[in-house]
Amino acid sequence: MKKKIIELIIELYRVAETKLPDDVISALRSAYEKESNRLAKSILSAILKNIELSEELNKPMCQDTGVPTFYLEVGEKFPIKHELRELIMEATRLATAKVPLRPNAVDPFTGNNTGDNTGRFIPYIHWDFVEGNNLKITLLPKGGGSENTVQLRMISPGLGLEGVKHAVIEAIYDAGGKPCPPVIVGIGIGGGSDIALSLAKKAILRPITERHRDRLVAKFESELLDYLNRLGIGPMGLGGDTTVLGVNIEYAHRHPASMPIGIVTQCWAARRASVTIDSRGNTRWISHREVDLYD
Repeated sequence: MKKKIIELIIELYRVAETKLPDDVISALRSAYEKESNRLAKSILSAILKNIELSEELNKPMCQDTGVPTFYLEVGEKFPIKHELRELIMEATRLATAKVPLRPNAVDPFTGNNTGDNTGRFIPYIHWDFVEGNNLKITLLPKGGGSENTVQLRMISPGLGLEGVKHAVIEAIYDAGGKPCPPVIVGIGIGGGSDIALSLAKKAILRPITERHRDRLVAKFESELLDYLNRLGIGPMGLGGDTTVLGVNIEYAHRHPASMPIGIVTQCWAARRASVTIDSRGNTRWISHREVDLYD
């Protein structure tokens, strides 16, 4: 089982780095078809060609292969739960050489790079324990450019949803071309400052074709998508019709005196990969079509 999980996580890295999920590819193709700006259209064409070559050549689609974050849903009856952290660390070391991944784990005090994408709290792991005997693993390798434009806004609760809307629009306007648009925007509302940012990052894992189950939230997502694309920032910040491919919102109940807003930008290379494995070692891919994985 240990060897199976290590091999599976290495494959998660390879898939995440070389194959975008269908919802992102479809959104980029749609943006290309609708784009009226010639320069923006040529940029989108180059992005789509980049995606095609990455899959064809089995090479990472961006030189920045990101900092790995894992989201685990661990069944109460799944074996070797206590060893999962070390298995992820070992798989990350191996994937760095095998995929390959750019070493992105740097000590903030010494400046030393570990060379294998592991370090203090890296890869970062979110744990969620559930019923059953399955383990669901989701990998989010987040690039530095889009991470640098993440924002936390603390606004007066009295400003309500209009205040949230203004904060998000201002954040994306300020980001401009830095996060390599067209981007996906994850928004976390409520909770506390750390909760809002955590929810915002988790929100970008949801396929952009899926609106929030709450109709009020889903409507707000659609409204924000429309407003943000009116900014005209366009692909790579050079102008155009599509600045944002999708807006995903998650929320938590908040303190009456506080309205935290986490705003996470994810570049067009919206890499993510999810798979489940049961206690017998059977796997099922969630984020990608399995027939495309082992060519």
